[in-house]
Amino acid sequence: MELRKLGLTNESVSVVCLGGWHIGNGSIPDEQEAIRLMHRAIDLGINFFDNAWDYNDGDSEERMGKALAQDGKRDKVFLMTKNCERDFNGSMQDLEDSLRRLKTDHIDLWQFHEINYDNDPEWIFTRGGIDVAIKAREQGKVRFIGFTGHKDPRLHLEMLARPFLWDACQMPINVMDANYRSFQKQVVPVCKERGVGVIGMKALGGGSPTAKFLDKTRLSASECYRYAMSQSIDSLVMGIRTMEQLEADAALAIPLVTMGSEEQEQLIDRAREWSGDGRCETFKSTADHEGPHHRKQHGFA
Repeated sequence: MELRKLGLTNESVSVVCLGGWHIGNGSIPDEQEAIRLMHRAIDLGINFFDNAWDYNDGDSEERMGKALAQDGKRDKVFLMTKNCERDFNGSMQDLEDSLRRLKTDHIDLWQFHEINYDNDPEWIFTRGGIDVAIKAREQGKVRFIGFTGHKDPRLHLEMLARPFLWDACQMPINVMDANYRSFQKQVVPVCKERGVGVIGMKALGGGSPTAKFLDKTRLSASECYRYAMSQSIDSLVMGIRTMEQLEADAALAIPLVTMGSEEQEQLIDRAREWSGDGRCETFKSTADHEGPHHRKQHGFA
């Protein structure tokens, strides 16, 4: 499994990161099967695990905690989870909940989740969320601090412009992104300039338009994954539901054969007609993918 350095952290993480939402009960009904999948991922060299406080109402963290508590597995994984709150008290509660569910005394990377609303950057810095993250890092409960989002590169750039040195930043990276509100064109270069680790996600576009997009463009899932991992990112979060998917996705990085610039441009051209207006990245162009916790937080139904 190819390993890459995560920003300036001196931590080497696998280029494949196991997505946390998909190992929860909303995707894999059998908890023991989810645990077996996580253990197999470690055997394949995947040492980077993703999660979030609100994934499957906490079930994803619960399952991951059980998997990592067995046979010293926790020591083999760089563990990431996400804080869904913006204020001091809520962020503190999220952290304690995550530590308890994940059965650990520290989170390797704690990220502010879903920076998708225009006032999120302000809230994090004026309502106390960032103070909790800094305090937790001082106490050893959190090692590194980052943020995520899928809506607009403008919001990522605003977060990066705040007076804080982020360790990591998570964003959509896919062949469609090159043609619409491009994170890889606008945000990745800023992260690289500042030494902020770049974590990609939604390599297949995310959501229901994916199958239609792959059918119309005749792109394969493996081409899309290889394209994403060929960008200037440190790791790519993959949603994996079955052992078969796990084996196939891991095989792409054992070893990883990156795409040259000419092949990448060919894929971008093939995708252009179906990606220039956001129809296949609805997490950018609609509110369909906004998490219910964050919708409520901002006063939406």
